[in-house]
Amino acid sequence: MTTITAHITRADQSKSPYFYIPFDVPAGTTRIDVTLAYPKADDCVIDLGAFDPRDTGYPAAEGFRGWSGGARDRYFIATDDATPGYIHGEIQPGTWNVILGLYKVPEAGADVTVTITLDSSPRILEPQPARTFPVRQGAGWYKGDLHCHTFHSDARGAPETLHRAARQAGLDFLAIADHNTVTQRRYFHPQSSPDLVFIRAMEVTTAEGHANVYGVDEWIDFRMTRPSDAHTLARMVHDKGGLLSINHDKPPIAWDYELPEADCQEVWQSTWLAWNWIALDKWQARLASGLRLSAIGGSDFHQPVDLQPEGPLVLARPTTVLWLPELSEDAVLTAMKSGHGYVTESPNGPHLEIDAHGTPMGGTIETISSVSVTARGAAGEILSLIDASGEIARIEITNADWQTEIPVTPETFIRAEIIASETTRAMMLAEFAALLEGRELPWQLRNVDLRDQPIRRALSNPIYVGRPASTE
Repeated sequence: MTTITAHITRADQSKSPYFYIPFDVPAGTTRIDVTLAYPKADDCVIDLGAFDPRDTGYPAAEGFRGWSGGARDRYFIATDDATPGYIHGEIQPGTWNVILGLYKVPEAGADVTVTITLDSSPRILEPQPARTFPVRQGAGWYKGDLHCHTFHSDARGAPETLHRAARQAGLDFLAIADHNTVTQRRYFHPQSSPDLVFIRAMEVTTAEGHANVYGVDEWIDFRMTRPSDAHTLARMVHDKGGLLSINHDKPPIAWDYELPEADCQEVWQSTWLAWNWIALDKWQARLASGLRLSAIGGSDFHQPVDLQPEGPLVLARPTTVLWLPELSEDAVLTAMKSGHGYVTESPNGPHLEIDAHGTPMGGTIETISSVSVTARGAAGEILSLIDASGEIARIEITNADWQTEIPVTPETFIRAEIIASETTRAMMLAEFAALLEGRELPWQLRNVDLRDQPIRRALSNPIYVGRPASTE
């Protein structure tokens, strides 16, 4: 057993948000146990992780052995098993590092104690789980949640419980984006099936912003320290064939890095009332500037220990709905990137589809003189059509299975929203107030007048105006 102490100051935090405590691991070691002790308080929060000798510093391709953020104060890594969030396997001899994330450091600093225990008892070398490739045949609309968490990061619930929640919600696909780690694949790789396809994901999580990585099996280095590191992040993701999405660009955790070459933006996270109008405004401005950035949604649901009943603040609120030629991970990723889909409030939320002269959402057409709109389950609500200049049409949806052709000549793009009527909005606000049970508003919403805030029930992806990209 080795005990290492350090006094961490705000000067350390200003130098780097990451603080490394090295320790030596001899050959033959089969298990490492680490415990962190510090005076945790509202102004003192320190995250925890591990790197092995292969780490080269940011941006590293190898050497990551786990991250638990502020959710744990101890972990173990062995050849055959590891704490959730940490990667089991070969224990390389050499200099390892306990990495501390300096999220909050008090003015007086903080004394930290790290205790390390090494063990060389015989253990098997357990391989990492192999990715599976389930496919459900048949073209159509498929429903999923693209942002949720298990106890492999900061949720309390097991992957098995989240799996049950996804089935309860009637989802077809699910992306489990645990913070800064990919160890949730231990469960989700072998459990992915044609009934419920699991999408590989990881949430890059820092104090300056969050982003989801999709379709990459390997860990992606999250240790960004400069605004320009966002471009390094995008390059790492795209070099591995993945997609990058900017998460919840709104209070309380907006994106404060430079805007990288992202594929998607999480325009809707959790209930609409959680500042999502700000994320929507930022997406609208980016589209108006000429960017082509697909809209997706995710609940950011942190699975509790027990399965929760269906309701407005659980998994798949909102739901991303994609048109797929088949249900598979590759098809989901392709549709996410192309924007061939929409985001709706829940698995049973309104359906919203737009088409311009045969060009679907996410497509490009040289000119538009009208747009075809299909809305289901939204009778009495308001359809809004928006281009680069703002709203260009507003129409009441008159029945539950509504289709119409609307003459328009949009600038740059056209997209659609279903907005709750006054009656529906009053009902939704009453439901939200009942959930709070007299508690103050969450998400730093104090002094925000939600009564005057339009509530979106569904958002389409754009159809772009311009010359379609060459297929040659």
